[in-house]
Amino acid sequence: MDSIEVYIEKNLSEKRKAHVKEVVETAKQLAKTYGADPDKARQAALFHDMFRSTPVDVLNMYVRQLGLAPVYLNNPNLAHGPIAAIIMERDYGIQDPDILQAVRYHTTGRAGMSLLEKVLFLADAMEPGREYPGVGEIRKLAAESLDKACLYSMERSIAYIRERGLFLHEDTIKARNDLKKKGETNGL
Repeated sequence: MDSIEVYIEKNLSEKRKAHVKEVVETAKQLAKTYGADPDKARQAALFHDMFRSTPVDVLNMYVRQLGLAPVYLNNPNLAHGPIAAIIMERDYGIQDPDILQAVRYHTTGRAGMSLLEKVLFLADAMEPGREYPGVGEIRKLAAESLDKACLYSMERSIAYIRERGLFLHEDTIKARNDLKKKGETNGL
């Protein structure tokens, strides 16, 4: 783990370092609250934004070299998670599929999210440094249900992306629909 911390120190801005630190703490707390492994949550949180501040041309190079779909080209918000997951496995020897999936889908979510995936998704969305319309409600919902908080966060993201005419990844739609179906089945 020391090597990712060295990478963070050398490559991330002070603002991004602070964000990662807060995501780590939030993820560990959510993991403890909901029964996920806090060590896995910490590990996923440390890696989740390792490529978030990387220039677009470098991300595009990774997209091509790693064989990712063209949808990730020129889209740093979507590309940084899948790239980080592949680099974690290839260069850092992380083999745990749950940690890799949590990092890969921390921006979009996906249908069938694991507990750890939900923990990282929410920790990234609601860490104390985040301030945007609806984040207070996400924090409130996270205190009662990960699924409710994830669903609300995804609904807000979908509305935000559509209002601005941006590209909406199908994984987010599938994740939202999956959570809605589970909620209806479980009476949430």
